[in-house]
Formats: sequence, C-alpha cells, structure tokens
Amino acid sequence: MSPNLAERFESADATPAAESAAHAPAAPAAGRTQPQAKTRSGADEIVGLPGALLDGSAQAGTQTLLRGLAILEAAAAGVRDLRSFGAVLGTTRSTTHRLVSSLVQARYLRQVQGGYLLGPKLIELGTIALEQMPLTAVARTHLEALAEATLDTIHLGVRDGDDVLYIDKIPGQRGLEMRSRVGHRMPLASTGIGKAMMLDLAPQSWRDLFEASRRALAGVSFRPDHNLDPDTFLKRMATYSAGGYTFDLEENEISIRCVAAPVRDASGAIVAALSVASTIPYMPLERMDELIAVVQREARAISQELGWRVPQPAARRIRR
Repeated sequence: MSPNLAERFESADATPAAESAAHAPAAPAAGRTQPQAKTRSGADEIVGLPGALLDGSAQAGTQTLLRGLAILEAAAAGVRDLRSFGAVLGTTRSTTHRLVSSLVQARYLRQVQGGYLLGPKLIELGTIALEQMPLTAVARTHLEALAEATLDTIHLGVRDGDDVLYIDKIPGQRGLEMRSRVGHRMPLASTGIGKAMMLDLAPQSWRDLFEASRRALAGVSFRPDHNLDPDTFLKRMATYSAGGYTFDLEENEISIRCVAAPVRDASGAIVAALSVASTIPYMPLERMDELIAVVQREARAISQELGWRVPQPAARRIRR
C-alpha cells in the first residue's frame, strides 16, 4: 500500500472518540459471562473473511489495512453497498464511507450506479502478479507430485497455433523414454495434452483441428485400429468434454497412452494442460480411468494458483 493511501486509510479509520464510545458495547457486569457476539449479517459469511480481519485487538494501522482488504474481498464476493460493507466490517456508516471513499480515490474500487465494484488498480496489480508468476514455476510442484504418485512421464504444454508446445517434462521412473521433449511440438488433435486444450471449443473446431493433425502426420504410420475417422474422433471429444479430461490411445506414438486434463486461468479459459504418459503395459484402460481424478486434481490445483475458482453450483429454488 502506498504511503498516501495508507495516510488516507489512517484518517478514515480515526473515528472521533464520541462516535467510538457511542458504538462501544457495554462492559459485562461482574460475575456474569459475556455472551458471544451474534453474526452481524450473512454478508461476512458469504465473503468467508477470517476472524483476524475483524479483530478489534489489532493495532490501529494493521486493523485499518485489514479492513481495507476486507472491503475488497467483500466487493469481489458481490457486496455492493455501504450498508453491506459495514455489516461485514462491523463499522459505523461514517467510518465505512471514509474507508470506501479512500479505496475509490486510490482506484481500488470504482463507484457505479447501484454501488461499488472492484477498480482498475486491481487489474493492473493482477496483471503484474501474473507476469511474476510464470506457468512453469507455478506448475512445477504439482508436476513433481504427479510424477511421484504415478512413476510415469509427466508433461506440461501450451497451445501454439494448431500445435501443442511442451514447456516442461519429468521423465518416468520405469526406464522408458519418449520422443517428447521441452520445446517439442505436436499437432493438438493427436495428443492427449493437446486435446485437453480443445475441450472448450465447438465441434467444428474439433473437426478442423483433427484434419490439420491428419495432414501434419500424413507420413506417419499408425496401426489401423488407431487411425481414427472424424466421426469417431468427434464422439470421443464429446465424451472428454463432458468429463473434463482426455486420453491419448496411441494416436501420437505407437504403444504410448496418456491421461490429460486442462489448466485454466482466472478468467476460466484453458491456458495449458498436463498429462501422465506411459506404455500400454503400465496404462491399461482400467488404470487410465483411475488416473483421471488424480490428473484433474493437480490440474485444478495449478488453475487455482493462477486465480481460477471452482464454479459453485447454482442455488436451487425451493417451491413453497
């Protein structure tokens, strides 16, 4: 927080003594147990703010900072008006207004008709944060966890046109070697990791990328039962899209199978994918099915570090 903003927050939180006294709870009578404070409203439960943010025992400067952050968390969770902000913070309307005004002045919030929204300053900081958090650095710990759990080869890739570009690889521990390497490219539709980056696309795009893959691999020999036709490919992609995973069933390299899952960023867009790959003796279909949840778990963990939030199920209306 810049010094100017900090000073504005300090003045915003410096409520006059009379106002503080007017809103201070009465001291409990001697010998009586003080009841626990009731929840001010459902807003703070929606935001899920830690109790430390609202702890009155914090020193003034720290408490002011945490209150400002609590307002931003509340705005991110959908709180829009001063009354609701005050309910989350447990502050008076005048104090809440001064805090919110300071955030608006510093561009952390913006005022619109009907209330307040997150401001452009957070977009600037978020962009910088992403630049300081390279995908490979974020993903590496999760790739290593996947390698340790499976003993198989682990890949991380991103889309580059009609290809997947491998940006990280951890070799398996079974003494096997694959032709993939960091910096290597393969057609999207011919690999499990590439297909994972196609899951959100329309069926026509699936078909177009499948045809592009076939043209790119025209000189490569495949076993007849793995030389897919477009209709079979589209049916498989529909199944994969519904399940949030993909398989490579020797479509890229003879005897090699893999299980892959997409990685998403804060916007929900697929920005990468990871996969677990091995030879058929270590990748029977039964094990591939078991690996789906394992691969998805690590892909989800990477996505969350990139700012993605797991979609919450829509609340069901109850008939009265």
